[in-house]
Amino acid sequence: MKPFEITRVFDAPRDKVWKAWTETERLKQWWGPKGFKVHTCKVDLRPGGVFHYGMTAPDGKDVWGRFTYREIKAPERLVFIVSFSDPKGGVTRHPWSPNWPLETLSTVIFTEQGGKTKVTVQWIPPTPRRISSARPSTKGATA
Repeated sequence: MKPFEITRVFDAPRDKVWKAWTETERLKQWWGPKGFKVHTCKVDLRPGGVFHYGMTAPDGKDVWGRFTYREIKAPERLVFIVSFSDPKGGVTRHPWSPNWPLETLSTVIFTEQGGKTKVTVQWIPPTPRRISSARPSTKGATA
């Protein structure tokens, strides 16, 4: 299966963009779909650690999600398993699409481009093989 991929170039140095993806206070400022407001944001940036967040949708409904970090190579690459969540951090189904994969393997690559930063995000439903190959590793784990 080919990954779903998006790319965007930010007019900011790579270190600053990395921090926007990895620091709680910065994530709170931009994370989530337009119109949603982050009310809970906890980041444990280490292999096996979790980014757990809660957002309020424009209709007032709370939506929860989590990343389980698999690989952290600051400031170049993040690999994590994404899922919808409950307030306690348990994995749940997509609130509006029951056929959505329970988990998605995501890779974010931060590339310097002359003072700007290209961010490439890939998502693919994980297979047991992909999950085992994305096991937490301390190799290159610097935050």
